[in-house]
Amino acid sequence: MDRADIVHDNFLRRVAAGDLPVRSGTVSLADAGLTPEALVEIYQSQILSRNLDRISRKLQARGEGYYTIGSSGHEGNAAVAAAFRPTDMAFLHYRDAAFQIQRSRQVPGQTPLWDMLLSFTTSTEDPISGGRHKVLGSKALSIPPQTSTIASHLPKAVGAAYSIGTAKRVKPEHATLPDDAVIVCSFGDASLNHSTAQGAINTAGWTSYQGVPLPLVFVCEDNGIGISTKTPGGWVAASVEHRPGLRYFRCDGLDIAETYAVAKQAADWSRTRRKPAFLHMGCVRLYGHAGADVQTAYISKEEIETDEARDPLLYTAGTLIREGILTAEEALGLYTDTSDRVEAAAEEAIKRPRLKTADQVMASLIPPKRDCRPTNGPSADARNACFGEADLRAQEQPQHMAKLINMALTDLMLTHPEIVMAGEDIGPKGGVYGVTQRLHDRFGPARMINTLLDEQSILGLGIGMAHNGLLPIPEIQFLAYLHNAEDQLRGEAATLSFFSDGQYTNPMIVRIAGLGYQRGFGGHFHNDNSLAVLRDIPGLIVACPSNGADAVHMLRECVRLAREEQRVIAFVEPIALYMTRDLHEAKDGGWTHIYPKPGDGGIALGQIGQHGDGQDLAIVTYGNGYFLSRQAERDLTAKGIKTRIIDLRWLAPVPEEAILAATKGCKNVLIVDECRITGSQSEGLMALFTEAGRSTVARVAAKDSFIATGPAFGATLPSKDGIAKAAINLVTGGAR
Repeated sequence: MDRADIVHDNFLRRVAAGDLPVRSGTVSLADAGLTPEALVEIYQSQILSRNLDRISRKLQARGEGYYTIGSSGHEGNAAVAAAFRPTDMAFLHYRDAAFQIQRSRQVPGQTPLWDMLLSFTTSTEDPISGGRHKVLGSKALSIPPQTSTIASHLPKAVGAAYSIGTAKRVKPEHATLPDDAVIVCSFGDASLNHSTAQGAINTAGWTSYQGVPLPLVFVCEDNGIGISTKTPGGWVAASVEHRPGLRYFRCDGLDIAETYAVAKQAADWSRTRRKPAFLHMGCVRLYGHAGADVQTAYISKEEIETDEARDPLLYTAGTLIREGILTAEEALGLYTDTSDRVEAAAEEAIKRPRLKTADQVMASLIPPKRDCRPTNGPSADARNACFGEADLRAQEQPQHMAKLINMALTDLMLTHPEIVMAGEDIGPKGGVYGVTQRLHDRFGPARMINTLLDEQSILGLGIGMAHNGLLPIPEIQFLAYLHNAEDQLRGEAATLSFFSDGQYTNPMIVRIAGLGYQRGFGGHFHNDNSLAVLRDIPGLIVACPSNGADAVHMLRECVRLAREEQRVIAFVEPIALYMTRDLHEAKDGGWTHIYPKPGDGGIALGQIGQHGDGQDLAIVTYGNGYFLSRQAERDLTAKGIKTRIIDLRWLAPVPEEAILAATKGCKNVLIVDECRITGSQSEGLMALFTEAGRSTVARVAAKDSFIATGPAFGATLPSKDGIAKAAINLVTGGAR
């Protein structure tokens, strides 16, 4: 017999027999501030959540439902929801159906029963995901949808809380949160042990410890087990109770009066003090982890039955009956009536349409465009005051890439006050390579956030700030450091529009200093020549300029894409080209450029660069490869080979039509890719040309190796001489 049916039968039998547990707490309903009507409402949310869990298992058994990770045993979070405002953005644990149902009672016109059934059955009419995934979430209820990636939503909850104070000062055009809002973020006791959770909690405490406003309540729903691994008794409290910068609260989730009272205390404390709190709620897990989970494989039958006897619905029903608010018959009647309504509605939900085609599934992969106030760039007075005379003069002289990016960021921050930058060392130091020098002085610590050393928290900060209308530009100091946090892009930022049917977005530009050729410095920790982790994230734009002028134009286009089209962008800056001035000989200045003033032309998404129009050979490359190919061009010209060099600029999505058009008429195509041959851009480009019928195509790519420190730094990478040799072989009929 399904444990869900056993728990159901136990509830009916024990309520009818008056065999009801007594809550252990001493908080009265009056002391908690719970009216009889409010308690009945919470009970109704709990029993609706419970019956939705039951029907989800039945639907899955029939092949009509697709999700059975239920909320049974966690229904105390309905009382938590009642303690917060519906405008307090909530990033929810996947066992928080009762929270969402209870919150829906605070906003007129909501239909949680129908909405959740449409989600269970993956109907296109599901109001949050459009049938793409079973997620909790609602635009009307300020609940962004969450996937089940362990604890990955905590960093962005910290970012959203941080954004409230920033938005109050900056007043972004698309702000969504009230100035006095509190962010709610719930998760399980097992998730607490994940590095992402520990990083987010540490970041919250670190921020609060310095007196920075951070109105956030972490809600840890402690059922004592994660799938099959038990949480040691007392571990959650021991882990967080004395964390600096964090106020700890505890409640028994089986006791509705206590849970509501303590949750209200936590909410009020965080709202008035603008500090983070940690609400530790004890609860039980009923039915196992999910529908396919056989608990008896790792828990004894006696333990299972002990937990089932602690059913939170029995405690709430007992409170209602002992307080004289409902009779046993009325408590049972509400439960059975709800069960009947859920079953009847489920039979209608399974008839609703589902996604069928790839186009339907992908319709929300790219966020919708939004209206933005027109901007004409910064005023002359603002530029004069911000840059100063020396920097304005420097704009009339050729500069290297790092200086040009700095100038572009200054103009963009002058133009768009909602732009906020964040990263390690980007403040007074000006970044490891000086790219953000003086920006802290120009715009202050509120917009130039010097973060702690935690890439997950940096990206989470950006995602959360974007939820509140800010335009974040977080910086990852080195490409190799991204791997500590790549799930924040893959599992959170890039999926939000997809899983919310375009209702929620987190536009942002992630600046990443990366790639190789640093002349022996840092080895593979600071020279990472693989972009594969970025290229395969659906919907993510990957930009990589090869020179300072392009970097300026592309950065402006990225800001437009994020601001107006709500895109998530990785802007990869080749470190080795930051300070490069010369192309062939010392002091030739061949790789410096005059700063393109705001409004001077531009480079659109997918617009490639081209140098030369030779028909013997087209070299297709990007980043450092473009620089090296330009160096090799002189040797090729000496050999009588007429060349054109194509700079991809945009690595995802690959500008396929532009590439084919730019190489049309060329007898030979050589792909130069500084990334490792396995997983590099060259793989896709080789396939592109092959499918287009181009037969004379070859490639030069990095070896499948990490990069060494010292003189051998370039041994595994493409070189000027290697490019020239491969090109000559290709053109003269050598090895393909």
